[in-house]
Amino acid sequence: MENFIITMTYLFVGVGLRRLPRFPEETGNVLSLFVIYVSLPALVLLKVPELEYSAKLLVPTLMPWAMLLVTALLILLAARLLGWSREITGSLLLLVPLGNTSFLGIPMVTAFFGESGVPYAVIYDQLGSFLALATYGTVVISVYGGGADKPGLGDVIKKIVIFPPFIALVLAALLKTAVYPPVTMRILEALAGTLVPVVMIAVGFQLTVRISRQALAPLGLGLFLKLAAAPLLALAGCRFLGLGGEAVEVAIFEAGMPPMVSAGALAILAGLAPALTAALVGLGIILSFVTLPILYYLLGFLS
Repeated sequence: MENFIITMTYLFVGVGLRRLPRFPEETGNVLSLFVIYVSLPALVLLKVPELEYSAKLLVPTLMPWAMLLVTALLILLAARLLGWSREITGSLLLLVPLGNTSFLGIPMVTAFFGESGVPYAVIYDQLGSFLALATYGTVVISVYGGGADKPGLGDVIKKIVIFPPFIALVLAALLKTAVYPPVTMRILEALAGTLVPVVMIAVGFQLTVRISRQALAPLGLGLFLKLAAAPLLALAGCRFLGLGGEAVEVAIFEAGMPPMVSAGALAILAGLAPALTAALVGLGIILSFVTLPILYYLLGFLS
């Protein structure tokens, strides 16, 4: 609970900084870039070599893809039954299957599971959410988007291989048996330690909620699927298969993360119901500070 309070404090610091005129509107973006290029790669290089390669890593690797398939099918079914427009359908297809498993996910996993859960969160994010955004997200934008350029296969591959945390993931795998010099360890620990405060301040700085009356129905259903149905389905599936342990619990916890900020930015760029998209991201983050503790204690109760 102490770590959760600290994480919440960082969020409120970001909200407060936004009210100060000395901080420009680009502050949140600059902080996010720092996380992408410095904090997260350092964390990956520090934590991933600690992983023991075993079958238990399959759950955080495959879980995001299973959740993507299930939630995307549910969105398509709801869109057909409720007669949603292509813009609303495209927005939900991006925002519901893709969770905020890095910027919010890693700090929240740290707060609830401690440092031991972070490597599993990194695997879930880098081999799941990020790759899904680059591949599945591109397909959704190409099919439903009207205002964005349609990237080709080469663009998708390039986007993946030059993404700093993914480069760090490959290096960490190659350096699995290497021993970092003490000074390197101290540098990585210091840089990785900036991730939680910087990313949560960035999230707080950029936190907005805009809700239109027309967006209420898809907004409510989208948030229900993302914050409640997805993690409960993940939990039920793991229970049915007899899976347990910290890797499984972290994967289920990550399945309950709110919609991804980056996916929201792409949806708005592509003209996919911008008001609905902004509400899904902003309200999803706010509600997750209620739903994630409930999910965590549910996991503890059932373990």
